Amino acid sequence: MVVTRSPGLRAWAALAVLTLAVTLLAIDSTVLALAIPSLSADLRPTASQLLWIGDIYSFTLAGLLVTMGNVADRIGRRRLLLIGTLGFGAASVIAAFAPSAGTLIATRALLGIGGATIMPSTLSLIRNIFPNANHRATAIAIWSAGSSGGTALGPLVGGVLLENFWWGSVFLINVPVMAAVVITGLWLLPESKNDQGAPVDVVSAMLSVLAIVPIVYAVKSFAHNGLTVIAVAALLAGLGAGGVFLRRQRTLATPLIDVDLFKRPAFTWAIIATVLAIFSLAGLLYFFSQYLQLVRGYSTLQAGLTELPTSLASIAVVVVVASVVRRLGNGRALGGGLILAAVGLLVVAVGESYGGIIVICVGLLIIGAGIGLAFTVSTGAVLGSVPADRAGAASAISETGFELGVALGIAVLGTTQDVGYRLMLGPALSGLPSRVVDAAEQSLATLSGVIDPTDPAQAQLMAHAQTAFIHAMQVTAVIAAAILLVAGVMAARHVPATSEETS
Repeated sequence: MVVTRSPGLRAWAALAVLTLAVTLLAIDSTVLALAIPSLSADLRPTASQLLWIGDIYSFTLAGLLVTMGNVADRIGRRRLLLIGTLGFGAASVIAAFAPSAGTLIATRALLGIGGATIMPSTLSLIRNIFPNANHRATAIAIWSAGSSGGTALGPLVGGVLLENFWWGSVFLINVPVMAAVVITGLWLLPESKNDQGAPVDVVSAMLSVLAIVPIVYAVKSFAHNGLTVIAVAALLAGLGAGGVFLRRQRTLATPLIDVDLFKRPAFTWAIIATVLAIFSLAGLLYFFSQYLQLVRGYSTLQAGLTELPTSLASIAVVVVVASVVRRLGNGRALGGGLILAAVGLLVVAVGESYGGIIVICVGLLIIGAGIGLAFTVSTGAVLGSVPADRAGAASAISETGFELGVALGIAVLGTTQDVGYRLMLGPALSGLPSRVVDAAEQSLATLSGVIDPTDPAQAQLMAHAQTAFIHAMQVTAVIAAAILLVAGVMAARHVPATSEETS
């Protein structure tokens, strides 16, 4: 019988440092949206620049994750994490005091580069700090809770800061946290790397960027502008570069992505399940905040508080995830989490018409518990199925899948939501001023900015548009739940019960 020594206090303290870093990244990904009105008044960006301010971060982050995961394996995960953290903090200062929209776009790109160095490094360090699968499951659950909690805290932190300070404060808040990560990381984090690794193949790194960035751009463009020539060309270019990239990986002794990793069922199906899960949730939750503010009339702070049950449930899962995995195995635990999240989506859809906010919050609790369990198990399955010296590369693939799932979910399900909303507006637009009709056909958010509530016809249109928005959300929720159910069944059938532990 093998006796496994429990991790010491230093290991859990190191985990706290890594969780703090990823929590801040998650906050940073959601806090900017609240600052758009005030920074727009100050910097006066064009419509195109405003889109780039929001999108450039995810472009650089997604494009560089695979490369940075391999760089971490080669030069040292702690070293790259600390370098990236310093860069992230410096870019945050520049962003906070950006004198123009162009400067802000450039610094947002630098923040994306910093995020790409931090995210895979945190997971690969966890893989090495917690070699035992059971302890690692608990550690990843805590890490996942930090990420989920940061996403929910973004609107709350942003709301408090923007009520008291200028828009740059949402970036400046990063600096003391990043300083704490660097100082404590130097002391607590162990160094780990692949000493036998060859230098990173520069051509492969360039090809990975040329594959991922155009694809992310294309799906975002489809969501914003529909089927355009530029977006289609970008998609084809990205797919072409991706094909060349994969062929090149098969010829290299030390590839950027080890294609053979996908021969491991736990690795492949865990990533597929993760992509489908985030695809299903991203598109729907993207509109949920709008529902709370535009239909229910909540303030930004109230909306953020309403969304807290999802994060609280995902954090609570930490205490049970290890025992659930021991009882059910990775595959059934992952599948069960996804199916539970699908049930939560259906409850939210029902609550939007019947039962009110209490039913919606119950649905959010169910979603949080299911997704918290699913993401923890899938991440553990990915890390547990690869050798320790390839942890950074595997983590980067997992994170890249996550980012692509977000982009695709917002594009595809977001488009489904928009189309459903417009179809359900129907004859309510007849006899109204053209500017009101145009605004209504664009979005509920645009309509709310031009509507005259004292005009009975326009007030009636607003009520009808809110109903159309709710019904479109419900249809989208059912589609998303169906995708989650399929992903859950796939995971339960194909992900092995135990990790394929490799040294």
